[in-house]
Amino acid sequence: MNKTDHLKGLYVITDRPMCLERSMSVDKLVALAITGGARIIQYRNKQSPHAVRLYEAEILARLCKQLDALLLINDDVDIAIEVNADGVHLGQEDMDIQEARARLGNDKIIGITCHNDIELAREAEQAGANYVALGRFFGSSSKPSAPPASLDTLQHAVNKLSIPVCAIGGITPENAPKLIENGAHMLAVINGVFGTWNVTQAAKAYTKLFEN
Repeated sequence: MNKTDHLKGLYVITDRPMCLERSMSVDKLVALAITGGARIIQYRNKQSPHAVRLYEAEILARLCKQLDALLLINDDVDIAIEVNADGVHLGQEDMDIQEARARLGNDKIIGITCHNDIELAREAEQAGANYVALGRFFGSSSKPSAPPASLDTLQHAVNKLSIPVCAIGGITPENAPKLIENGAHMLAVINGVFGTWNVTQAAKAYTKLFEN
């Protein structure tokens, strides 16, 4: 099966401050999320120096391989290459998709944030992205100032694009069903999983939504 065939379901994004608050290593928290059904992990760490991020990414790469989960690195193509991650997630201000593809090769996953802009999503698909992320759909504690996205844009993207669409931003098990009903292939979650005291149970609450 192609790696991109796995781009569906719960997509969890790590958060350095939440790890520190819980006094748990990022790999332990990720293992709990994978136990709960998460199969797409984005390693995101904006705070630590390169050496720390490389060390943590190496541990996560081994863990995800052992537990059959995809590991994507936020923004950093160099680290993705060094740890042989499954791909990267890029923002609009990060490396150009075509440059990232040239460096990573054709077998790696490239995702890109497109906010609430269907044209950016179309351009990303044409440039070779494997999925696009739209959001924020609800109030987000992780990115409170991020521009809002609409269900109309989500539905339009799902209908017009041939690549998977990921929804992000303030997603809870209570408001997630309307995103799935409007075609979201993946739900990207930070606080809803890693900000809870029972990470595995929180992950299960989201993954069950895709079983209906």
